[in-house]
Amino acid sequence: MNTFLAILLLAAMVATLAALVRGVVIFLKTSTEEVHGDGPSTSSLRSNKMMQYRVIFQGLAILIVVLILALAAAKN
Repeated sequence: MNTFLAILLLAAMVATLAALVRGVVIFLKTSTEEVHGDGPSTSSLRSNKMMQYRVIFQGLAILIVVLILALAAAKN
């Protein structure tokens, strides 16, 4: 069970990092593009969505860590 949770934690951490990097890259591309006054660009919306995914993945990682710590405390 602990191995499974460790693998889930690692997957959540990698997903968090991937979403962060992708969001930052999209943000940097957006900042170099010409900005129109017609509301947010498609790139801005994608960057925002990636940052929302990052927050979700971070939350999952924290929940997995809490679960691992709770299981470790229950063994003692």
